[in-house]
Amino acid sequence: MLDLKDVYFFVQVVDRGGFTSAGNSLGLPKSTLSHRVKELEASLGVRLINRTSRQFTVTEVGAEFYQYAVALLQSAQVAEEAMRQRLAEPSGVIRVTVAAELAQFALRRILPAFLGNHPKVSIMEVATERLVDVVGEGFDLAIRGHTAPLQDSNLIQRPLARAPWFLFAGADYLERAPRLDEPEQLASHALIAMGRKGPPQWQLHGPEGRTVTVPIEPRFQSNSMMSLKEAACSNLGIAAIPGYICRAELQSGLLRQVLPGWIAADARISALIPYRTGLLPAVRSLVDFLAVELPKVTAFDHA
Repeated sequence: MLDLKDVYFFVQVVDRGGFTSAGNSLGLPKSTLSHRVKELEASLGVRLINRTSRQFTVTEVGAEFYQYAVALLQSAQVAEEAMRQRLAEPSGVIRVTVAAELAQFALRRILPAFLGNHPKVSIMEVATERLVDVVGEGFDLAIRGHTAPLQDSNLIQRPLARAPWFLFAGADYLERAPRLDEPEQLASHALIAMGRKGPPQWQLHGPEGRTVTVPIEPRFQSNSMMSLKEAACSNLGIAAIPGYICRAELQSGLLRQVLPGWIAADARISALIPYRTGLLPAVRSLVDFLAVELPKVTAFDHA
């Protein structure tokens, strides 16, 4: 059986790019770390790291083993923290990064409600459209919306809620626009779209499993969902945006749903947690709370 401490030391050495840096971080002599990694290599029967007085490189098999080592440490910490959490009360500061629109439309009531239930917890929320380095910038939790699977990483991923996108337009626009009963008819309409890389198109998912890919030439593009919604409210055309951010405008009649029953994007909201620090009781409690409350906010009734 592998010595879990040796596995941990190996991961620390790789993460910090050398024995000296890892030793300084852990408060251990460089010679101790080198010896423990050699013990691990002897146990596995392979060379994980090539080291000379001037150079440090991870071997091909070492890079492969690193992925397994990270997963092993994640599992070990999950098991340990699960036991400790039974005795621990959530406390401390949680640093959270989230997209601005998620903060404004999805979390603005949920986070205060969580704090009301946990008087010993504080939250520092950073709302930004920048894709932050969760580990490198010291965040305990990232909350991200996405339409494609998130890339594999050394972060624990937990799905929180669905947040599907639908098609909306202003009432005045629909009064003067051509008839619209099927996705293919979108070609004759003014369109408002999120600015993204790749081919300009919408892939719509409809009744009975139908999928229609619609090439688009947007009249207005933006990477801000607020701007897309405001453009639709201004009767510039048909916008694809998450349903939950349009509730007030739908209730007031400022916006109407177009092609009910068709989904413009099956988006999800997920939590990303650094495995070394993210399983603290306060973080785990917040993620559990989000998994219950977020679906209530992002749910959207459509025909």
